[in-house]
Amino acid sequence: MAHNNHTHLHGQDLPKVLQLLPNPFFALVEANNSHKFHFLKAWASPLPQDQFLETQAGSVQVLLSSSIGPPITAQILHLLPSLKLLVTISAGLDHIDLAECRARGVAIANASKIFAEDVADMAVGLLLDVMRNISASDRFVRDGFWVSKGDFALGSKIGGKQVGVVGLGNIGLEVAKRLEAFGCNILYNSRKKKPFVSYPFFPDVCELAANSDVLVICCGLTAQTHHMINKKVLLALGREGVIVNVGRGAIIDEKEMVQCLVRGEIGGAGLDVFENEPHAPKELFALDNVVLSPHHAVLTPECFTALRELVVGNLEAFFSNKPLLSQVENN
Repeated sequence: MAHNNHTHLHGQDLPKVLQLLPNPFFALVEANNSHKFHFLKAWASPLPQDQFLETQAGSVQVLLSSSIGPPITAQILHLLPSLKLLVTISAGLDHIDLAECRARGVAIANASKIFAEDVADMAVGLLLDVMRNISASDRFVRDGFWVSKGDFALGSKIGGKQVGVVGLGNIGLEVAKRLEAFGCNILYNSRKKKPFVSYPFFPDVCELAANSDVLVICCGLTAQTHHMINKKVLLALGREGVIVNVGRGAIIDEKEMVQCLVRGEIGGAGLDVFENEPHAPKELFALDNVVLSPHHAVLTPECFTALRELVVGNLEAFFSNKPLLSQVENN
């Protein structure tokens, strides 16, 4: 009898954590923590999602989410009146209706600084690759052109370049730190001037581009930053200018960027993110001055381990009424 009670406790009496969609990372979290939390899987129910959420509406306090897949809308939040916490495994919040969370008093915990170093490494890697033609020279050698053609295009020195960082948050600061070591001069654009750094601040992103050899996009995607890097900004960056994007695809007006690259109006691009993932613009595939990566700047085993610990730490903190480890100020 005791054994049955014990089993019962392990299932229904554990704190509930709702997941709307399957995600390999959620499975990783669950694998080590199914004895602590009851993971509710909306997708595994035979009921339509809305109906399933209504059956759980009274008791679900926590929702685990990701930036991949459908957004967390006001409609979903409306179906979960008991929700108190939304844990997202992303640093960005562009998939969440923040105003509705604020109105309902739903706290948000994100990935915080967990991704910053890995994304910054990727940004620097993309920049080096574009400026020194690493991927292009790799193809040149593999295709036998070193033997048949001999000469390969000159690369560009990294040191001494003016690098404009768009968004000097956790990731932007790590990018700046790395590129300072290469001898680059850092300039930046952010919503507001950062009192703790000495880098020149440009409130206008177009002016930043005009003063930069390289633009590195590290900011989040919001209504304000959507297509912020438009044709005017790209033309200000100029024919020698290089753009690197490790933020979100839609921060750049992709159609305009493709046109600028095809026409030679900017010098090159290193892109880890795109507007319509997993679709990258085919016009870029033939360009040697463009390096493409499948939105995997954060995908390292070390990053996953740290993220899993943070997610579980946030869940444990919430259910024991302690402060969250990575609460987002949603004011």
